[in-house]
Amino acid sequence: MPIEISLDVMLAKRKMKSIELAQAVGITVANLSILKTGKAKAIRFSTLEAICKELDCQPGDILSYTKDFIIK
Repeated sequence: MPIEISLDVMLAKRKMKSIELAQAVGITVANLSILKTGKAKAIRFSTLEAICKELDCQPGDILSYTKDFIIK
């Protein structure tokens, strides 16, 4: 997928565990895992806002677009 998720990098920078973020944002650990692995088809703006608020970051800190993505 040309959208890359670097949520795990931001979690490491903030020294936060996935379970802590999931509880703070109000989503399940399973849904957070789906998002972290890039398997999510969509994300609600309210969820993205809550993640950014909790991690004190911008959406661009955890989401990026790769133009030259090649499907294998």
